[in-house]
This record gives sequence, C-alpha cells and structure tokens, in this order.
Amino acid sequence: MQQLLFATHNRNKASEIQKLLHDKYLIKTLDDIGITNDIAETGTTLIENARIKAHYLHSLNKTACFADDTGLEVDALNGAPGVYSARYAGEECNSSNNIDKLLHELQNVSNRSARFKTVIIYIDNNGMEHSFEGIVEGQIIKERRGSDGFGYDPIFVPNDSKGLTFAQLSTDEKNKISHRGKAIRKLVAFLSAQQ
Repeated sequence: MQQLLFATHNRNKASEIQKLLHDKYLIKTLDDIGITNDIAETGTTLIENARIKAHYLHSLNKTACFADDTGLEVDALNGAPGVYSARYAGEECNSSNNIDKLLHELQNVSNRSARFKTVIIYIDNNGMEHSFEGIVEGQIIKERRGSDGFGYDPIFVPNDSKGLTFAQLSTDEKNKISHRGKAIRKLVAFLSAQQ
C-alpha cells in the first residue's frame, strides 16, 4: 500500500480521509512521521493555508503529500468564520467555544444558510501542485444535535441529509455528501489517473 503524507495533527480528519481512500493509500500524519510542531496558518484564504502546509511538508520530505483547509461560510455573517473557523472564538478556544460564539452571532438572524468548503493542495513527487475543492450547502440550526463528527458538525444540517446534522450521520454517511469527501474523491480520481 502506497503511503501518502498528510499535513495535519488532526486524527479525526485523518481517519475520515483514510476511510475514503480505502486500502489504496495509507495516510501518514505529521505525528506519524515525527513532526510535532504546528504549521502556522498565516494565509487569508483556505487555499493559501492549504498551500502553506503542503509546501512545508514537501520541503521536509520531498515526497508526494497533501494538505487541506476547511472553513464554514455563513451568509448572514458575510462568509465568516471562513478561514478563521478553527479559531473563531480565539486562539486558545475549542470547537464548543466556536459553536457558542456562532450561535450567539446568529441569535436573532432568520437567514441561516451556510456552506462548508474544503480545499486540498496535493504536491506530487516532482514538486508540482494540484488543487481540489469540495463544497456542501446547508443551514445552521439553533442548538446542537448529534454526538459524532467534530468542529461545527452538531449545528450544520447539509441540504441533502434529510434534516440530520453532520454529527447525527455516521462517518460513511457524512463522507458521501461532505465537502471533504467531495474534495478527496477528486484527489483520488486524479491519483488513479496518474497510475
């Protein structure tokens, strides 16, 4: 099985992606290869952050690797939290704090349409960069529902999930319709075409 380096410390994300890759590739995270420091996400867009992480990892290993960045864009908040989704409530805050802040911001707002967007930057063995994007449209609900998933999953209802939040779906169900699932399937199709 071919190894594929993934510029993340996020085990949830790595596990989700590994399920999408089945047994074609074995995901190795930063922790798996002994890189313990965080890569500073200094970009102002999702693609910039994914590019920063992918190029950092490639500079250390000179082998095929990829990175992603994901954001939740809420229409009533002019696309916020967007690129700042992971640290919306502050640098030291967690997902629960981020959800609390978002629900507070939307307290008296009727338009709750939003989308999750994932951008993947893949750098091949020759150092060439390729990008893939996945988007899922949905709504922000007023209270948490479900215990699976991570991040904003308990308050995001995708349009094609029969009213269930991402946190109420199994990983397999989520992967079929999610932003990350869509982006990863594009990456997998690209990798398959290269073989």
